[in-house]
Amino acid sequence: MSSFLETLRREFGGDIIEPGSAEYETARRTVLIVGSPAYVLRPKDVRDVQAGVRFAAASGLALSVRGGGHGFAGFGTNDGGIVIDLGALADVEVLDKERVRIGGGATWGQVAAALTPHDLAISSGDTKSVGVGGLTLTGGIGWKVRKYGLALDSVAGAEVVTADGEVVRADAGENPDLFWALRGGGGNFGIVTAFEFAAHPTTEVFHGKITFPAAEAAGVLQGWADYMRTAPEDVTSVVSYANPFAGGATAPVEIHVVFDGDDATAAGAALDPIRRLGTVLDDDVTLKSYAAVLEDGLTPPPGIRLLPRSGFVDTPSVPAVLRTIAEAGASGTVPFTAIRSVGGAVARVPGDATAYAHRRAELMMVTTLVGPEAVVEAARPGVEALWQRLSPHVDGAYANFLAADSEEAVAAVYPPETYRRLAAVKRHYDPANLFAANHNIHPQ
Repeated sequence: MSSFLETLRREFGGDIIEPGSAEYETARRTVLIVGSPAYVLRPKDVRDVQAGVRFAAASGLALSVRGGGHGFAGFGTNDGGIVIDLGALADVEVLDKERVRIGGGATWGQVAAALTPHDLAISSGDTKSVGVGGLTLTGGIGWKVRKYGLALDSVAGAEVVTADGEVVRADAGENPDLFWALRGGGGNFGIVTAFEFAAHPTTEVFHGKITFPAAEAAGVLQGWADYMRTAPEDVTSVVSYANPFAGGATAPVEIHVVFDGDDATAAGAALDPIRRLGTVLDDDVTLKSYAAVLEDGLTPPPGIRLLPRSGFVDTPSVPAVLRTIAEAGASGTVPFTAIRSVGGAVARVPGDATAYAHRRAELMMVTTLVGPEAVVEAARPGVEALWQRLSPHVDGAYANFLAADSEEAVAAVYPPETYRRLAAVKRHYDPANLFAANHNIHPQ
């Protein structure tokens, strides 16, 4: 190990942080998980990433790669291993009116702020501090998803450090198998040090929430889903139900909306059908920049645990799913639930064009338990019972909302044929499974 470390110190130009150093307490943490890695490497350029990968491969220690550090499963840290923290690789470069090069360690807040002066945007998630890499490699469902698709649908190319420490480009013409796998297959195939995105022109957007009484949940939820099926693709919407910060089971139904445009008349025509779904308690929809729509990420206080679970809903199953959720809410047993409209541009991409496997879903739903460990564990049986009722009507899982890294969880993300194709790419680019700290695709 000492010889490998000496080589690293010669080749690595960034920071090497070890236990006992002043920065270690911060460096060992992700947003949700505290680890105890032996080394945290903070590369300043792609050559440092290469050196870090070669060191990890030679040492035999577990390797974690950190972007924004928001992963529920805590993949961005470990105990006794190596963490490569990409935070310094965060440059955002506008190449022309359509192309943007973004460092693998950038966050979506940094990207939105950099693109706003150019009147450009990229369909992304909804949180500023979430990393571009982690979100994009497994999906990217956010406020422009129905109009411009997933974040990964805008990726035109990537610079990747592979398990042998080499730098390769992946795009439609160069290493196309790797390019396919990166768009949905997560961090299984290498470290993306830079993405090339196709950006789109943007204006200010109308954003806010329209709330209805909890007692009207059944009608509001079904009416919302019926409308979103034919709504203009300028409209993307998320329903928050049983919000624990607004009263839990008695909380109002919150319909969060974005109308992607600055025309007030068009926005009104597109959003008024939602306003007519029931008794409006509050309506704070206003015009704002797209960058202002993204929220600040929250770091939970010590001792607070978040346990999410997700699934996709195809059109025929929508009524049964929404009815089940409304019934659970009326009984006071529903956990915090978010239901996201997808479809639109997502569904127009062929199902085998990328490794993201849930193109035909109309909705994506997420339940989240929040609280101290004892509270979360006490509530788990009720949530499991709810999902048991939902199981005939939901399919798969969204990798960005998975707290587990089990084979069962991975199987929910990737259907068998997608998994087999990903495994073939994995065998080629990472046969020893160096990049295993993710929703792992086994090379064998």
